[in-house]
Amino acid sequence: MAGRGRRRGRARYAVRDWGAYDRALTRRGDVTVWVSPEAVAGWRAPAGRRTFSDAAIAAALTVRAVYRLALRQAGGLIASIFALLGLALPVPDHTTLSRRGRALRLDRRADAGRGVELAIDSTGLRLARPSGAGREGWRKLHIAVDPDSGRILAEEPTRSEILWAGG
Repeated sequence: MAGRGRRRGRARYAVRDWGAYDRALTRRGDVTVWVSPEAVAGWRAPAGRRTFSDAAIAAALTVRAVYRLALRQAGGLIASIFALLGLALPVPDHTTLSRRGRALRLDRRADAGRGVELAIDSTGLRLARPSGAGREGWRKLHIAVDPDSGRILAEEPTRSEILWAGG
């Protein structure tokens, strides 16, 4: 044992402001969900045999992709969110999501020529590290979303110590 040297442990940091530390930990679990009146109005298809609009299918598939859920789980999460928000909207089942999702093309680019407001988040998601990569193997995912349309306009995985400046 004497030849192995000193064992390296995690760095220890002294917390000086426990109130701020507690609030920061609480904010990590904060999820804000809002559904615009336009999205509620456009949830159902206008006419014909289809019950759900393409926007509804795209929204459900986006929730599925973001949270890496199976189709049934995505439907359950959306139903739960609607129940919490008090929205009486139907939720597409897994068969509808699968069938309609194959033919649906999602455009993730912003329209040229107009300004775009962005909501950017990089604090709540750490991507898995490769086995044996150590601490430097962690990655952060930075996401820029258009709050009006809900479209993801940019995404960038970076090493955890890099601050993202949008490009």
